[in-house]
Amino acid sequence: MSAMAEEEQPSNPIPPPPSHHPLPPFVEVMCKSSGRTRRFAAGTEAGFAIYLINKKLDFGLPLALHIEAVKEGEEPVSFGPNAVLVDYGDGWKLETVTDVEFAGVGKEKRVQPTKVKISKSLGGSHPSERTVSSQPVISFVYIGKIFLAIIFIFALGAVFTLALENLPRLILFINSSM
Repeated sequence: MSAMAEEEQPSNPIPPPPSHHPLPPFVEVMCKSSGRTRRFAAGTEAGFAIYLINKKLDFGLPLALHIEAVKEGEEPVSFGPNAVLVDYGDGWKLETVTDVEFAGVGKEKRVQPTKVKISKSLGGSHPSERTVSSQPVISFVYIGKIFLAIIFIFALGAVFTLALENLPRLILFINSSM
């Protein structure tokens, strides 16, 4: 029976592959503007990563336009806004490309709005999408607040005008009672 047991177990002439380190559940992107490395979950879209990187930049630093995978001696791989960030392995680094690096001769510097679709799951069945823009949105509430502030300024001006017009009468009243 031992011969049958040996026949049932096939010999494996191919050795098992060497154990590799498991890939981390995140990718790292080096921000050239701030010099900081940002971590994003595996499967993050490049457009969303750019949105978050630009959101955390200090005032005056150039904005990131897109992300590239770079390696010494290799052509960089550019990630579009809907591309999923991927780590290409040894020697490859994900870096941002800034407005300063990208601006060529004769090109004017301008900030273009970055729109990103953020899907969040409600109950896990149907994702709802909303668009996030890097430019401010002017709403009716915003205009209403400005209009209300202008009304308060005019009201305060009217109160001071009435007070100054009646100041001489107030001074005479105070002097006559003494």
